[in-house]
Amino acid sequence: MPIYEYKCEKCGKQFEKIQKVADPQCKKCPDCGGPLHKLISSSAIQFKGSGFYITDYAKKNGASTETKSKSKEKSKVEKSAEVTPEIKPAAD
Repeated sequence: MPIYEYKCEKCGKQFEKIQKVADPQCKKCPDCGGPLHKLISSSAIQFKGSGFYITDYAKKNGASTETKSKSKEKSKVEKSAEVTPEIKPAAD
């Protein structure tokens, strides 16, 4: 829930109130009963730590996984070629 800041026009007291966005705006000062004015202030959202930039997200390993599987298949083919002896034609 957001925090809203109010100022009394009669006594000058400033205070903050946590309210839902849908709640009605405060009209009377809790101390003197004077009219209130809602103040505009900067938001208190702060993004700290990692995880807020594109470089902080986990990288997809689709390309590297595909490359690894191709290299494994290639090495299997090379090994099978080494194991299979070449058949030489018989000399007459």
